[in-house]
Amino acid sequence: MDIVVTGRHIQVSDKFRARLDDKLAKVAQVAPKITRVDVVVTHERTSRNSEFVELTCRDRGSVVRAEAASDDKYIALDLAIEKLVERLRRANGRRRAAVRSAKPEAAPVPVQAGIPESEPTTEPSSAGSGPFGAVGDSPIEVREKVHPSEPMSLGEAVNRMELIGHDFYLFNDADTGRASVVYRRRGWSYGVIHLEPVTAQPGPTG
Repeated sequence: MDIVVTGRHIQVSDKFRARLDDKLAKVAQVAPKITRVDVVVTHERTSRNSEFVELTCRDRGSVVRAEAASDDKYIALDLAIEKLVERLRRANGRRRAAVRSAKPEAAPVPVQAGIPESEPTTEPSSAGSGPFGAVGDSPIEVREKVHPSEPMSLGEAVNRMELIGHDFYLFNDADTGRASVVYRRRGWSYGVIHLEPVTAQPGPTG
């Protein structure tokens, strides 16, 4: 398994790399078909949780991510590894359930349509992220990301959201052809928002 390590605002030491190799051995045990893990270690220069570790790997075509922050990068690494291993185990469990039920994919997750009760948020950093851009004269910064997206079912979008550990997932709905967002509600309840383009109405003439 290839391990690609990137440091942002930090020099990744040989000691940390050795700790990383040891911890990622658990990943190889849970998902032996994974051939590469991308690791991003970031020093955020903040007063709390300044050390950020993100792990990204591909498991049979699915992207599985985990990330954690702490004042100590070794603690952040341990927390991220625990999350990653748990998500890989859940993914394997869903596959076994699909095989037992003789269906091509796991049973669909119930989804409720509606408006999110709170604004979804993302973690402060991620692999493959674009540059930060300031919003006007404010101190707010927005990170831009561009991802290739093939049409998928609503159930598959929910599964991918669970694998990457986010509270929402943007996707192209294969059934409707519309840009859509599935999001987490309370408990095991989910919601979905579909975007319907509005055709501009011609203005008055003469």
